[in-house]
Amino acid sequence: MKLYFFPGACSLASHIVAREAGLDIELDKVDFADKKTASGKDFRAINPKGTVPALELDNGELLTEGPAIMQYLADRNPASALAPAYDTLARYRLQEMLGFISTELHKRYSPLFNPDAPQSVRADSTAALQRQYALLDKRLAEHEWLVGDHFTAADGYLFTVTNWASHVGVDLSAFPAVLAFQKRVAARPAVQKALAAEGLIPQQ
Repeated sequence: MKLYFFPGACSLASHIVAREAGLDIELDKVDFADKKTASGKDFRAINPKGTVPALELDNGELLTEGPAIMQYLADRNPASALAPAYDTLARYRLQEMLGFISTELHKRYSPLFNPDAPQSVRADSTAALQRQYALLDKRLAEHEWLVGDHFTAADGYLFTVTNWASHVGVDLSAFPAVLAFQKRVAARPAVQKALAAEGLIPQQ
């Protein structure tokens, strides 16, 4: 399998899940300036959406959208427990959390990366993020992980989007449980390997 990614973008969550699952995947970095991959391909021809992550499967098919990719990767190694079993309430809890992160956090950050976004839009997004982080902080003060009693794909996704806060001026100092969660995830060996592979921390 090949994962098309951009360092630190939402594709990092899929990369983390692949590492946590112990999967052997190839990485191909996308340059959004010229829409080319590190391997020299036209990314628009690979994924007409033009977004990462995109996962090229062994049979040549392409899977897009982070929550779908994360679940697919987790299911390649059920023993990793990155996603609960099919048709269990726990699986739907994972999907519930992935949906929450995608719509209430991930998309709220988007305007903050746009220097042309009106100040009113930026203020609204920041306020919305603060409200959602307050909910997450309460949960993480009571539970080590978002779903169940162990690390899942949802934790990798939350870690990834929350890493953006310092880059766009979102103050998380009022959420100590969220900050502790970020440190807890960052210390995981698989996460360290993913961060290093993307050039986000020094290679060890």
